[in-house]
Amino acid sequence: MSQWNEYWDHHKDAILEDYFTYLKFPSVSTDPKNAKDVRNCAMWVKDYLEDIGLDVQVWETDQHPTLFATDLSAGDKKPTLLIYHHYDVQPVDPIELWQTPPFEPEIRNGAVYARGASDNKGQSFFTITAIKALKKLGFNLKLIIEGEEEVGSPGLEKLCSEKVEELKADYMLVVDVDMHAIDQPALTLGTRGITTLEVEVRGSDADLHSGNHGGIVYNPARALSEALSKMWKDGRVAIDGFYDGVEKISADFLDMDFDEEGYKRAFGVAKFAMPKGVTPLAANWLEPTLEINGLSSGYTGEGFKTIIPAVAKAKISARLVPGQDPNQIAELIALFLKKELAGMKVKTELHHGGMAVQTPVDAPFVKLAAKALKNVFKKECKFIMTGGSIPISATLKNASGADVLFMGFAFPGDAIHSPNEHFDVERLRLGFLSMAELMELL
Repeated sequence: MSQWNEYWDHHKDAILEDYFTYLKFPSVSTDPKNAKDVRNCAMWVKDYLEDIGLDVQVWETDQHPTLFATDLSAGDKKPTLLIYHHYDVQPVDPIELWQTPPFEPEIRNGAVYARGASDNKGQSFFTITAIKALKKLGFNLKLIIEGEEEVGSPGLEKLCSEKVEELKADYMLVVDVDMHAIDQPALTLGTRGITTLEVEVRGSDADLHSGNHGGIVYNPARALSEALSKMWKDGRVAIDGFYDGVEKISADFLDMDFDEEGYKRAFGVAKFAMPKGVTPLAANWLEPTLEINGLSSGYTGEGFKTIIPAVAKAKISARLVPGQDPNQIAELIALFLKKELAGMKVKTELHHGGMAVQTPVDAPFVKLAAKALKNVFKKECKFIMTGGSIPISATLKNASGADVLFMGFAFPGDAIHSPNEHFDVERLRLGFLSMAELMELL
């Protein structure tokens, strides 16, 4: 352990300088105007990985490239570890809420503020730094850093069926999740799956005068609101078939401690929505959920425009658990809404999805990673889950043939996907130490 502390202390300024360079690329994958920036970021990472001795392939996709870097010099008798990261980031809107420009990283109160500082450039960079520090690995390394995670990983999804042989591994590590406290190590043993869809309800060819037509025409905003409200009953999803096939998950090995009042204060939350008898973390980790992510209809500007809008739209997502198929769940939601909206013109569009992923707590690689974290933190490692989703992880698991373990040093309060995203320099250090220790043990 002391050698990795010494390495960090000696190279800290250079590490931060390179990290800042990485953060300056506006690699926003969802916006076509940033396509050149995304590629420039990928090529910078490619050159950086080659400079530290990795063989790097650029796997092209219809949008942004995936980098596949390897060091297979350990030989066939040594295990192979596949690590996943992404270099693309979310848009910065609303830009006016940023205290400093999102692609001009700055350290304030011990934290680096920039888009991608936490998700996922910070976490990918401490992994790269650990690889650089080790120089000679005692295992075979396969490293994926993709550029489309924030748009659902369509390119890597396709590549997984084309690159099965290249992706084969004994162990797989996804470093793109949270920890709950800086002094308590934890490993994440599973993520929920996800399915997303949009629904559009049309009631007329154009917006109508609410006086001349009110009382005659069924308002599509009202119709959609009424239909959406029927998707839940007593805190649970009321769509037939939604829970079919759901696998019961034991929470015996999970750290389920949760400070309800502290959570409300931290995020300004007014009210909880757990079903009766279900604890907060059980609801977030072990139960499927259905959410309205956005609603739009009619006039929402200053003042009033008294109309019956022609169209109402909603964006909907469901977080899924083992036993639920994303496409099947999306179809159930679409059928439910079409039935409730009978007589209206309804269009539904399915977007990206992914299966839930879980790893056994007694898997050999889990034990090894827990030991590495204990060595760094001098505390026993706890086991948690996440309510979030990393859709590509299930696809990579199937392609690689390895169980997936999730490790991360982000905090829920890092403002990822929001203005003023940040990542503590101390967590960058702890991430580096933990990755270096794990790689040495491997």
